[in-house]
Amino acid sequence: MPTLEEQIDITAPGDVVWDHLHQVEDYPRFVGGVREARREGASGIHMDLEGVRGSAHAIDAATEDLRPEETMTWRTVEAPHLSGSVSLLPLDATHTRVQVRMEYDPGEAHDAFGGPKGFAQSSAFERTVRQDLHQFKDLVELAYPAK
Repeated sequence: MPTLEEQIDITAPGDVVWDHLHQVEDYPRFVGGVREARREGASGIHMDLEGVRGSAHAIDAATEDLRPEETMTWRTVEAPHLSGSVSLLPLDATHTRVQVRMEYDPGEAHDAFGGPKGFAQSSAFERTVRQDLHQFKDLVELAYPAK
């Protein structure tokens, strides 16, 4: 199963970044393809997604805070099987590195979401995650301007 790893540095303290990461209702603002997101229970997340060529999909995921304000893991409950983690590393009092690690099956992802196949699917996932991280950075930094 391919593993994707990306990171970005954000100008905000770790607790601020952590709070934004846990505001599930804001996911449509920075996660590509998410139309709506909501919490379900203590650790569940339901997301309604825009599919390729106008189709719609839903994904349910389970999250766990392994180390509060440091690492959150997640996994989809059903196919497509996706899993990963988001880790926050403080760089100093006002800068935090966000590291994302994701594992996925390209065939399942293609069957669920459409899009390219094979290597092109991996490239599309990388590009999407990179864009999502930049949008997350913008969201957090707009809410927490550097002093």
